[in-house]
Amino acid sequence: MRSPIPGLGRVMVFLTAALASASLAIPEGWGEEGVQYGQVGTDVTLFCAGAHAGSAVQWRRADAAALPEGSTIHQGALVLPHASLAIMGTYSCHGEDGGLLHAVSLRLGYLPGVPFVSCRASDYENFSCSWTSSVETFLPTRYITSYRKKSLTGEEKRRNKNGHMGPCLQDPSRPGTCTVHGSEFWSSYRLNITEVNPLGSSFRLLDVTMQAIIKPDPPEGLVVEPIPLAPRRLLVSWKYPSSWPKEPHFQLRFRLQYRPVIHRSWSVVETVNLSEVITDAFAGLEHVVQVSAKDFLDAGNWSEWSVEARATPARDLVTTASEETTTDASLESLAEEPSQAPNPEPINRSEPLEKTAVLVSLGIFTFFVLAAVLIVTILIWLRVRKHGKDKTKPHSFLVAATHLKALPKAQIL
Repeated sequence: MRSPIPGLGRVMVFLTAALASASLAIPEGWGEEGVQYGQVGTDVTLFCAGAHAGSAVQWRRADAAALPEGSTIHQGALVLPHASLAIMGTYSCHGEDGGLLHAVSLRLGYLPGVPFVSCRASDYENFSCSWTSSVETFLPTRYITSYRKKSLTGEEKRRNKNGHMGPCLQDPSRPGTCTVHGSEFWSSYRLNITEVNPLGSSFRLLDVTMQAIIKPDPPEGLVVEPIPLAPRRLLVSWKYPSSWPKEPHFQLRFRLQYRPVIHRSWSVVETVNLSEVITDAFAGLEHVVQVSAKDFLDAGNWSEWSVEARATPARDLVTTASEETTTDASLESLAEEPSQAPNPEPINRSEPLEKTAVLVSLGIFTFFVLAAVLIVTILIWLRVRKHGKDKTKPHSFLVAATHLKALPKAQIL
């Protein structure tokens, strides 16, 4: 059954936060005996607890010859107008005989501001929120953290009309954070982070959905290995982050980035596997590799990059043998004829496969060039031959006509 009053749930949340804040705002609740708190810029009044009504008292400030400028004593109480941080300290009141009646330590600061809050889920079963204060209050501060589930099933609505509420648990070893355990991936939650100090409180309500805040931890166990006889390949493997539950319906996809250590630009590939073969590595150069993860269905954000792993592609046997032969020949030549001049021939570091590919390409190119030249030559020859036949036909006709004209008419008849 729905509440007939619109927005009643939100009003109740506000009232709960306000009441909790008010209960914690009492100075005695902060466990500091003999301390009085005040707000900067306001008039602060210090009372002499041990004085009798109507008796004269004297106020003194420790480590100071006089009281702050503008201060007055009214009915035994010390009034400090427009208090500033500079007047903080210990004050004491004394009777007419100079005996100590009461001492109080004055601490000044500001009201809490609305905290900055952000939430993140490293898996689909729990999420954490962290916060920072928006105002430097100079006063001791506490935080009240709670949540309410917004999207409820029919059964949950019947069991709890106000929705599922609970504390966002704070860990003393991680100040400024709290965790909601047992969250549901397809649900929405409203977080209430209330900042409280002796002067008052302030809170922030933050609506979150698990799909929006999911951000896995970086993959673990990254290993990069050279592949034998493959001078341009590296085998990269990794594992799921230990914080991500291994369930078949919640998988991760991965993003791999790599580059030679002497280069600045990264190459990036994506995969759903736990290993990948880099096929365009630079032979003989050390490479740095990192990997990150994201929900398989593209929910949330990419994780941070993993720690770096490095490896150098393997060098093939032919190239290695060729370099060793070249080195040995150079050493023998230097031994026979000592010379101070450097060897002008660079070490051949090209790969046999690349050489073969270049030679095959040149052969194919030469074949097509020769074929084109041959075709052009044949076309020119056919054209010249045809042109010669066309010139011969009129000449033969004229010769025949002249011959007939020279014959006697009788022969013609």
